[in-house]
Amino acid sequence: MSTLVLALAAGAVIGLALGALGGGGSVLTVPALIYLVGFTPAAATTASLIIVTATSATALYAHAASGNVRWRTGALFAAAGIPPAIGAGTLAARVPEAVLTAAFAVIAALAALVMLRPSRSGRRPAPVRPARAAGAGAGLGAVTGFLGVGGGFLAVPALTSVLGLRMRAAAGTSLLVITANSLAALLARTGTHVPLPWEVIAPFTGAAILGARDGQRLAAKLSGPTLQRIFALALLAVAALMLTDAIR
Repeated sequence: MSTLVLALAAGAVIGLALGALGGGGSVLTVPALIYLVGFTPAAATTASLIIVTATSATALYAHAASGNVRWRTGALFAAAGIPPAIGAGTLAARVPEAVLTAAFAVIAALAALVMLRPSRSGRRPAPVRPARAAGAGAGLGAVTGFLGVGGGFLAVPALTSVLGLRMRAAAGTSLLVITANSLAALLARTGTHVPLPWEVIAPFTGAAILGARDGQRLAAKLSGPTLQRIFALALLAVAALMLTDAIR
């Protein structure tokens, strides 16, 4: 199967996951680029930032039109994450590929475990603590910059538990945070001279954007918790594969 067909198929599946789950789907972008398309870990994390930025910005527009974005809260949360995202994005290009792969495997496993936890949507929102909010924003920015993931699996729980947002508002606001952090990390990598095959990245991104729209329709028809569990189990398998590859 040609690289272009694989890129289109992988982009569509990842976009579908993003649209259906509202967060966490982009964590599959890096392993898809490495194992399906043949990118190096350094190139995959950089290309992932391009794909995540474009897809998140498109989804952000749709959520903003529905009134689900808390702009001031999201801007403050993102502001805490932008400096770490830039620093981590610069550092990632200097880290051995095996270390980068192992770190990504750990984060992927963490994402899966977060998704498998019972929902807390019925609990009362926690009081907002500025120090905790800044710490959560900084941690998310560092993860985004270093590993090239959007971090929706971390952003949504942080926005609900730390800042007290309702789930729908947290999902929309997280896209603002993800877009800002991903763009900052991408700008930090512009001078790293990692070769990027745009003939693969462009169709991958387009398929992800279109897939996200279909994923939103899918989420309206199928059980959200069931979709999330299936995705989390698949993510655990990917994490195990990447960790095994890094140890070899």
